[in-house]
Amino acid sequence: MIDWPALQQDLIRLIPLLTISGIVMALASMVAIPWLVVRMPHDYFVKDIRPTPDRSILAWLIWGARNLLAIILILAGVAMLVLPGQGLLTIMIGIACSTFPGKFHLQRRLAARPGVLAALNWIRQKYRRTPLLAPKP
Repeated sequence: MIDWPALQQDLIRLIPLLTISGIVMALASMVAIPWLVVRMPHDYFVKDIRPTPDRSILAWLIWGARNLLAIILILAGVAMLVLPGQGLLTIMIGIACSTFPGKFHLQRRLAARPGVLAALNWIRQKYRRTPLLAPKP
């Protein structure tokens, strides 16, 4: 049997932590998303050639850090779907930072959505960058 009053008290104690984390994630996304979107090449979604990975120790460390950042961004994006922030764009940037098989096809499908591509190009326009080319369906 669930003790609802105790559960409610535990959740009430988490409200300040959730509020602070929501604010931090919203601020971080306001900085990180434009920074990453502006640095994307304008033909990122239309190129089919991907670089072959380097297998040195430093490359493995970078791979690990990159995927850890991706997990954090994806989790933050999921949280921002209900908290303040740009949830879908944060999830997309998290996916872009990751290195799982099929990632590029998933990115293309997300970027093919008119609202997502328009938001990405709006950010690029603010920084006077060439708009991203629309991926082929």
